[in-house]
Amino acid sequence: MTLVLTRGDLEAVLAPGTCLEALRDGFLWARDTTVAGQRVRTDLPFPGTATALIPGVLPGIEAYTVKVNAKFPGARPALRGVICLHSGRDGELLALLDSATVTAWRTGLAAALGTHALAGPGDVLGVVGAGAQAELTLRGLAELRPWRALVVHDTDAARAEDFAARHAGRTAASAQEVAAAADTVLLATWAREPLLHLPDTRDGQHFTSLGADEPGKQELSADLLRAALLVVDDRELAASTGALASAALPSAAADAELADILRGDHPGRVSAESRTVYAPIGLPWQDLALAWVAYRAAEGEGVGRRVDLLG
Repeated sequence: MTLVLTRGDLEAVLAPGTCLEALRDGFLWARDTTVAGQRVRTDLPFPGTATALIPGVLPGIEAYTVKVNAKFPGARPALRGVICLHSGRDGELLALLDSATVTAWRTGLAAALGTHALAGPGDVLGVVGAGAQAELTLRGLAELRPWRALVVHDTDAARAEDFAARHAGRTAASAQEVAAAADTVLLATWAREPLLHLPDTRDGQHFTSLGADEPGKQELSADLLRAALLVVDDRELAASTGALASAALPSAAADAELADILRGDHPGRVSAESRTVYAPIGLPWQDLALAWVAYRAAEGEGVGRRVDLLG
């Protein structure tokens, strides 16, 4: 029997603190896996793309994930798909999970970990792109550090106003206005041209860029990436399909991977004047980390619906 977990089911069983712990552990131990994760992406003969992430594996978890997503920028939600959680013993399909929810949680909370690890002491947070990933990043950051003020910009002014109202912030007319006001800036957009260049920034700022997760998408310019302490989640993926590829930079342009910093192998930010950037692409093991948390919690709490896909 396969457990089906909808968006509502997942929201009922997932908690930011537990998920942050699972993701932090994943960053510490994912390097010890013997099978590398892969991202496979293709354009479609429709206004969207399809992506598969395989396999999500982590030491100590006898299961793996296969994720299939469709991304349609004009849709709401823009990302739709499923995550298949399989037993590592015999391949049994243990659960089917709503991919949009798991992806928003794992992307947003992993971004919160990277932001907290690299951001300086400033307490004004800026958001460019007021969608689900920004929402989850703020929920994660609330577990890790306080913010005095929030500044929000979105191409949809009504969405920016709603986001700002829910988080006691204010709106801004552009990404440049956000960068002028904020100490730390989170970008989560569909941009295909840089939203911020080096002259738009100042010493001491931190930028987390979530939008450069496939070819052609770019939020930060090459001159800004070169000037900053640049951290990614996977050098080779970032150079082939992520922020480095979009800026025509090699894998060596990344100063570190986030795991290096969380493990203490790299010092990260070394002064209050440093510019820092975290530009992740998202890794298959992150899907497993949160899918496993959700599956175990749902089983314990009796959440979800069981179906016999072989019957």
